[in-house]
Order: sequence, then structure tokens, then C-alpha cells
Amino acid sequence: MRPTRDENEVGSHTPEIEAWTAVNPDSELIPVARANGITHSLTVPMGGTISGISGVISLEGWGIEEMTIKKKVALHIWWPGQGLSIHTHNKSSKSMDEQVKDRMKSIRDMEEFFNQADAHLKARNNAQDRKSPLNPSWEAMIPFITGKLPIIVHADETRQISSAVEWAKKRKFKIILSGGRDAWKIADVLAKQKIPVIFRHIFTAPVQINDPFDTHFRAPGILANAGVELSIGLRLGAWSAANQRNLPYHAAHAIPVGLQRKHALASITLNPAKLLGIEDRLGSLEKGKEATFIACNGDIFDLRTTVEHMRISGEEVDLSSRHTRLYKKYQKRPKKGN
Repeated sequence: MRPTRDENEVGSHTPEIEAWTAVNPDSELIPVARANGITHSLTVPMGGTISGISGVISLEGWGIEEMTIKKKVALHIWWPGQGLSIHTHNKSSKSMDEQVKDRMKSIRDMEEFFNQADAHLKARNNAQDRKSPLNPSWEAMIPFITGKLPIIVHADETRQISSAVEWAKKRKFKIILSGGRDAWKIADVLAKQKIPVIFRHIFTAPVQINDPFDTHFRAPGILANAGVELSIGLRLGAWSAANQRNLPYHAAHAIPVGLQRKHALASITLNPAKLLGIEDRLGSLEKGKEATFIACNGDIFDLRTTVEHMRISGEEVDLSSRHTRLYKKYQKRPKKGN
């Protein structure tokens, strides 16, 4: 039932939603991710077209206020799909013309919402009475329409991405591409426009039946070698948080097929820090930054490697989790017959 599913926000345009407020600081998923070297995470709002604002949290702390290190990172837009669905056996499915109309309406509605936010800002700046009631949705848009903070656009298909890039260029917005399944096909364009990419499809099966099986293993290398600022993430959705611990292995799969190791390491450390506007604090070991790092007994990109120590802001972090507790519990399982 919809009321029991809290991974998506209700409504199509909810820019005032701040995702950090929805994090459960007592979740068992946090220490599990931490145990494999994940120190920070971007909390992403889901649902609708303009879904809200993401925030950065540390995976250590007593409460969410203490864990949150940046409440407002980027506004998230889920770009309307450009593809067409063909259902030959379902008479209730929409025709191709209806699907095109729906897509164009979604884009027009989004454009109108941005226009209204622009008008609100101009009226606010010209208003004599600064105490008049403010619209929370349009107020939330101000840092993004003025270019103070970036917009993360979620798009996968080539036409989707190209449409979003043209839209951002027209409006002079600073955008970051998230998802980017087909971004490698227009890597030169993205590099020229200086649009960073969060690639989230390492383990997505190729879309076309004739595509090589390793299409998405090779994509990060193509993007990085073209000069795109590359970050690697997991596909978003209900299971994303549970699988965050596997992030190093997503980057690892791109190394044998074209992604340089230094770019792979940067894609899960320094580059994400740059995108999130926290590179002065995190992302690399440099004088003046926070002492946040891990110590492993091998290569972090090797599945056999164990993270043995972690420090966040200089403080030693406990690496025990539900997994380690269960391991110890079943090590003591009584032998049969006892």
C-alpha cells in the first residue's frame, strides 16, 4: 500500500523536501556499509519530477543532526523519459502519441515551475514588504536558479541526457548528470560542457541485445578518458542503501577494461567530494582536511580485502555490525548431539 512505502515523496514538484531529515540514524545498514570502508553518503530524495534536495551525512554519530555535515547539496530532477513503450497485448496501455504528449507535458510543467520560481525571486527582490508570506517551494528553488548550488539531473538514455544538457545550457544552470547509462556515447559533449557524471550502471545489463556484455564495465573508462569528471555510484531505489557496502567493487569492475586505477579511486573519493562541495574537508589526505580514512589489509578493490580500521574526523570508528555479531553468534553454534 502507498501509505506504507516511504522511499518516495508524494507529489511531482517538491523542491522544499530535504532528504537528510528522513535518515534513520539507528539503521543496521549504516554500520554494515561502514564495515567495508564507506564513511559518508549522499541522501537522495525520490519521487516526482522535482523531488527535493539531497544532503551529505557521515556514517557515524548519535543522531541525524550530528551525522549531517551538509544539509543542502543539490536539487534533484528526474528528467522525463524519451523512449516509447510498446505493449501489444495490453489494450489499456497508452498509444505512442499519448506517451509523447505526456512527456512534453511533463517538460512544460517543469519549465513553468522554474519560470514561477524566477518570477517569485524577482518579486521578492522588488517587494517593499519583506515580511509578506513566502512560498516554501519557490523559496527552496532560489539557491539553484541563481547558480549558488548545482542541480543533479537523473537521466539514462542518450536523448534524455542531450535534452537535459540543452535545457541547462539555455538556462545557464550548473548541472550534474546522475545515472548516465548512455553517457559514454556522448562523452566528448559532456566533457566539453564540463558536466560531471555520477555513473550508476556498472551492473546494469546492456539494453540492446547486440551490445557486448561488458558495455557498462567499459563506460566509466570511456567517460574518464574523455575528460569527464567521473563519480561512481549505485542504482537508486529501495535496495540502494543495503548495497552501499559494495561500492568499491562497482569501481573495481571498470579497471580491467579501461578505467585507470587512479581514476577509479578518485571516482569514489575525491570526485564525489568535489561534486558535493566538500572537497575542502574530505576526499583526499591533505593538510587542513579532516582526518577521515581507512586502513585495509590489501587492495580496497579486491573482494578478499578487509577494512581493519576507520577514522572519521580523527576519531576511531567501531567496525562491528549485524554481520559480525551474527558471525560470532553462529561460531558458537552447538555441535549436533550436544
